[in-house]
Amino acid sequence: MERTRSCQSVQRDQEGHQASDRCCTPCPESGETEGRSNDQKVTPVVQQCRQDKSKSLQTATPPEGKVHHPERLRAAKEFVDEAVKMRKVFSVQGPYPVIRAALRARGWVEQRMHLPNCRARRRHSEEGRASSNDAGDSDDDDAFIFPPAFIQSRLVRNATVNFYWTNRRDAINSNSLQKEQIINHFARAGSFATKVGLCVNLRNLHWFDSADPDTFFPRCYRLCAQDEKHAFIEDYRRTACVSLLKYIAEKERGVQGEETSHSIQGMNQRKLSKQRSKPVVLSKMIDSALKVCQDFMESLEHRDIDKSLETPPTLTKEEWAEFIDSYHLVVHGRAEIDNSDHFVACCKAMLERLVAVCPQLDIDGLHNIWIIKPGAKSRGRGIKCAKHLDQILRLVDVDPTLIKESKWVIQKYLERPFLVHGTKFDLRQWFLVTDWNPLTVWFYKKCYMRFSTQPYSLDTLNSSVHLCNNSIQKHLRPSQLRHGGIPADNMWSDDQFKTFLSSQGREGQWQDEVVPGMKKAVIHALQTTQDLMDSRKNTFELYGADFMLGRDLRPWLIEINASPTMAPSTPVTARLCTAVQEDTLRVILDRRANRTANTGDFQLIFKQAAVEVPQYVGVSLLVEGFKIKCPCPLPPLRSFTRSAPKRRGSIKEKRPAADETKRLPKIKTQLKTTGSVVPPPSLLHLELPVPIPVETFTLRLPMTVKSTHLPLSAQPYPEFVQKRKSEVSEVCSEKDQCPALTVEIVVPKQSRPAATSTMSA
Repeated sequence: MERTRSCQSVQRDQEGHQASDRCCTPCPESGETEGRSNDQKVTPVVQQCRQDKSKSLQTATPPEGKVHHPERLRAAKEFVDEAVKMRKVFSVQGPYPVIRAALRARGWVEQRMHLPNCRARRRHSEEGRASSNDAGDSDDDDAFIFPPAFIQSRLVRNATVNFYWTNRRDAINSNSLQKEQIINHFARAGSFATKVGLCVNLRNLHWFDSADPDTFFPRCYRLCAQDEKHAFIEDYRRTACVSLLKYIAEKERGVQGEETSHSIQGMNQRKLSKQRSKPVVLSKMIDSALKVCQDFMESLEHRDIDKSLETPPTLTKEEWAEFIDSYHLVVHGRAEIDNSDHFVACCKAMLERLVAVCPQLDIDGLHNIWIIKPGAKSRGRGIKCAKHLDQILRLVDVDPTLIKESKWVIQKYLERPFLVHGTKFDLRQWFLVTDWNPLTVWFYKKCYMRFSTQPYSLDTLNSSVHLCNNSIQKHLRPSQLRHGGIPADNMWSDDQFKTFLSSQGREGQWQDEVVPGMKKAVIHALQTTQDLMDSRKNTFELYGADFMLGRDLRPWLIEINASPTMAPSTPVTARLCTAVQEDTLRVILDRRANRTANTGDFQLIFKQAAVEVPQYVGVSLLVEGFKIKCPCPLPPLRSFTRSAPKRRGSIKEKRPAADETKRLPKIKTQLKTTGSVVPPPSLLHLELPVPIPVETFTLRLPMTVKSTHLPLSAQPYPEFVQKRKSEVSEVCSEKDQCPALTVEIVVPKQSRPAATSTMSA
């Protein structure tokens, strides 16, 4: 019911604002959406609009100074003021009527990027003047009416836009946006939304997950990179060897006749007879193919590291050229070969070993077909299929611009896809990314299939058979040989496809294999590019992934498109594209206000834990800190058991421990001063250090020191220097009492009569 009301709102919006929408100069849709045809002259209209821009206000002014519809203007202003207060101003670039109608239904007001056509406004105003003149003084207010959407857009032309929806990533500079502004494009999405980016980044999947990209993404190389070009040539040659072994093994079982029935029927008989005339030595070819496969297996097991660099290759360049020519004669040209029954056992044994290490062995087929894609183009432009190595290399060397920018990508073609009534198709699957840190992915439950107009055949490599892009197939007439069950518009919904699987007895594989495989492929592709993306908040983006299904219904990711087309080109896309746009707004807007809001057919399939990102401080880095203070060194500890230092001369005999030390009596000192002079503190308490117990000396100190003269002024302590005989004041008078030691107190000569002090024991 909610979706029906929204569809009615879309219809009313398209009818009610038809004049305004027609007058807008639409921007061509990017990605896969095609622009307008060449017969529509948009440029002269824009030029006329610019010329009449200065007259727009005069043209919009009602005649005779009358103000028409004051109630409508007042109601519009009140509605706009409430929308600005609630931060509900949006801007849409491109033909997205569903988005406009859904936002207006939620009370949002649009700020148009392009004003309506000035010529149309002038025509309406002139008609209004004419009708007003014919009616005389009539108060016909309907003669001059602006669409309500245009009035609201004019009222919010200077307001801040809170929601942007554009069809191009570079339409809005995300760096200039405020934090609360919402935009529908992430910056730097080319790391996975381009053919080159997806090819390069998926190789780093082993750093993020234990999955193997070869299980969901066909082998891909950049031909303009020399190292990858050599890797592709090796892969092409090895695939030719494996295809030959598969051809021999399947011929014995009669399998290849079913696959190549179209090719055999359409083969030119004269060309076939010419190819059969060339001799082919099958035994030599199979022996060479087995050696190449054996070397490949050893390289996977790292058993080739002991080989010398001077070891010659398995096949020389000339031998490879001869092998490839013979391979084309056997597999493609179906040349006459001898009985190969005795080679079948060897081929099957090697294929059984390769199945365990090559997950793409089944989709490779027998014809070694590769698809070449220019990475700078979209909508299937410039894509070609080729199966000859020299032809592939010539196609790449044609465009020097693409070579310089390394834009050529070559990918292994799925030669054995799942077919519907003998017709090839691909699958468009939408998914929504609402945040990159933490990575948050929403998967859409609905999808649609796109069919080619011709029956599937490997006899021809025409794009009408092998490319399912709607931009290519819609210009082609369906073949009369195609099954009648394929619709004329070349599209199915997922429900129709599940009905077909049910008729084949494989309905359960859709939920068990197809859907889980697509989810895993999408998540793995996003994990490899998460570090390269801009994790701006209030940003989201809707992507469209293209898949193909193998014969076992395993999904294979082909590419991911940013800004997928939302054009209602068929009844299927008209219904599904409308639904996915409405559900996108449910996830982005409704769920923001209410976490339990309905999200439609979107399902949250992945949300990782948030990763702390270090704050960016700019290019110039600054390290701040402080110097650690050096702690004061402690005095060295003296051990009483350490040995005596070595000295020159004779050493006295040590005495017993009991007689080693004799404590000296403490000397009490009293100082009498005649003035205010305070002696240094060292003279108040004189204590002699305890002698080291190595040698013992007998010390005899004088008991009385008379007439000790001190300086008048308080001199600092260092001036009382000992052992200066020229400035000695008093010496012990009794020589017999102090024969061993003489204590000297140094006093300056000029301060002799200043003060006297008596020191007694």
